[in-house]
Amino acid sequence: MNFSEDVRSAFRRGESDAVVRMSEAEIERAQAAGDPAGEVEARYSLARVAIRGGDLPGGEARAREALAVALRSGDRSLEERPRHVLAAVARMSGDLPRARVLYRESIALNEALDRPETVNSEYHNLAFCELGLGNLDVAGKLFAEGREQVFRNGWADFVPCVCVAGAAFASAEGDHARAARLTGVADAAFASLGQVPDPDDAADLAKVRAAAVEALGPDTFGEEYARGRLLDPRAAFADDQASDG
Repeated sequence: MNFSEDVRSAFRRGESDAVVRMSEAEIERAQAAGDPAGEVEARYSLARVAIRGGDLPGGEARAREALAVALRSGDRSLEERPRHVLAAVARMSGDLPRARVLYRESIALNEALDRPETVNSEYHNLAFCELGLGNLDVAGKLFAEGREQVFRNGWADFVPCVCVAGAAFASAEGDHARAARLTGVADAAFASLGQVPDPDDAADLAKVRAAAVEALGPDTFGEEYARGRLLDPRAAFADDQASDG
């Protein structure tokens, strides 16, 4: 694997210390070699670690550094990951109107770059903004369309995120039993890939879990969650499709 594949795999496994070491070394190498792509990837990776640690301002600063390198290079494809992080920071900070604008800009960039999988993932993130703004009909439609694309195209790495979205949508609708069940589906889906959730997914799952435990009580939550752990994601959504917007 190359640096990008190595560092992203380490991040998905939750190995933040390794990501920092690898990224700092890559920045030195990339600057010496005049390799803006390597430097952008490394600074982007440092931004993700900062966000995972709860340092949103630090994550934003690292992403802006990465974006500056990308803009100097003149290669628009290098702007994609830094811009995604800046949108995510806005969403996680609670500035949903700004996050919505940034995700729409990211969607336009990825459409221009002909990256349909990333376009779909950014629509997924846009749907979370709509959900947070109380636009459940819009969010439900976007989630359903994105989920269909993921299953139809076999984008396996994104299946856990689809499950997170389902849990969050169920929670917003007040169906906490379903939210608990889909939380179990999501956790099992991440585990099946040997991954841990990205910071925004982790925050969404924690919020859903807390609301479900409060509404159902720990025992009932545990029962529904355990049921979800045993469900195939496609089957889970086939069962619940009528409730998902």
